[in-house]
Amino acid sequence: MLQLTALPHQVHKLAMSPRQQQAVKLLQMSSLDFQQVLQNAVANNPFIECTDIDGIASANDAADGMDDDTTAPCDGMDEASWLDAPKHAPVANGDALEDRCAHSPTLADHLMAQLDLLRLSERERELARLVAASLEDDGYLRTSFDELAMATLLADWPGQPDEDEWRIALCRVQSLEPAGVGARDLAECLRLQVRAMAPGPQQALSMRALDHLGRVAASDVQTLSALLDASGADVRGALACIRRLDPHPGWSVNPPPVQYVVPDMRVVRNRSGEWTVQPNHRAVPRLRVNHDYVDAARRAGIDAGSALDGQIREATWTVRNIEQRISTILSVAQAIVRHQQGFFEHGPLALRPLALAQIAEDVGVHESTVCRVTNNKFMETPHGVMELKKFFSRAMRLSGGGECSPAAIRELIGAMVAAEPSDAPVTDADLTRQLERQGVKVARRTVTKYRQDLRIEPAERRKARNSMPVWRFG
Repeated sequence: MLQLTALPHQVHKLAMSPRQQQAVKLLQMSSLDFQQVLQNAVANNPFIECTDIDGIASANDAADGMDDDTTAPCDGMDEASWLDAPKHAPVANGDALEDRCAHSPTLADHLMAQLDLLRLSERERELARLVAASLEDDGYLRTSFDELAMATLLADWPGQPDEDEWRIALCRVQSLEPAGVGARDLAECLRLQVRAMAPGPQQALSMRALDHLGRVAASDVQTLSALLDASGADVRGALACIRRLDPHPGWSVNPPPVQYVVPDMRVVRNRSGEWTVQPNHRAVPRLRVNHDYVDAARRAGIDAGSALDGQIREATWTVRNIEQRISTILSVAQAIVRHQQGFFEHGPLALRPLALAQIAEDVGVHESTVCRVTNNKFMETPHGVMELKKFFSRAMRLSGGGECSPAAIRELIGAMVAAEPSDAPVTDADLTRQLERQGVKVARRTVTKYRQDLRIEPAERRKARNSMPVWRFG
């Protein structure tokens, strides 16, 4: 009987070495992630040292200069007195370092301090404290009563609280400052803030208007006037009142931290008037291999394949990949500056259409490499900090035969809206006609998209906002 046997065949696959994988991974990192990787590399590999990174060098210097058994002499104390002084002076109560450090109270701390001033039983106070501790940073309660009950069940409370007790505890938290905390949704948050205002006709009308939150968001004065049986002036006053409310009341106590962008490159004009790119060493620190440690390890006769030998090879790879990352980003940034000279001279209106393939051809790398470089990388320019990928856009033909970029059209739309009369804002159709008169022919829906990208409200809403009276309460 004939038996068939499959013949082996070769398959060609592209595989990256560990060094190449590390280089690609470092290239697509943001500056903050890259700094964290470098700090870990310096901390975990004794053969890598940092020459100019802020924080690592200063931390190492501080650690080298510290001694657990000695302290530095104070001002006004001579050396003999200092030597006779006790090495560890007792610290007075409340004088510990952590007590002297600035402490930012959380929203829960702020609310619990108010609860401690109320006359409540121990059970009522604990329930209200549990509700306050369950609020998120913006002040909303997104935890159900059943989930709150699980916490009391795990704490083995004497008698589980029912739903009425939870509602009473929530009402107590909602009565605290800032007004609006403890709400389950936006409408309830706004109602709590309106309820805390001084009583009056405007407060009552604002409370009724919140029953039609969608109409309030659209500033639909005509429909709200019919629904609320009120004049247009009164409805506009209620809308002005509602728009001054805080949709995130918890942030007034403990605002969220600001995420700062650290530019990887800086563009400056040199003495000859040319724009040059400089790496920002705060975002792009320099690492090097400590050859003194390497020579000492070699003289000690380390074995090939040992842990120390692996750390030496890893240090060499890491430093080379970091240098390659810096060199690639610098080359791409220089190519962008050459193509976008008009932007650096005149601003965003002079941005030219630019494709990734153009920069890839200039630098001599693959287009995917340029894509990795421009993602999450920022450049400090005379016109602000810009992400590298913002310099790239497709070309849009002009009626006169030239080209422009969508970014330039967006800037032009923003300038037109900024120059509009307050009592007669320009519509998207007006913007389309103005652009066409300047030789930029785009569809109205494209103008609407660009306006939304600029976070500019429609003309109807801008007109309604400008015509709203200013009401004062309290």
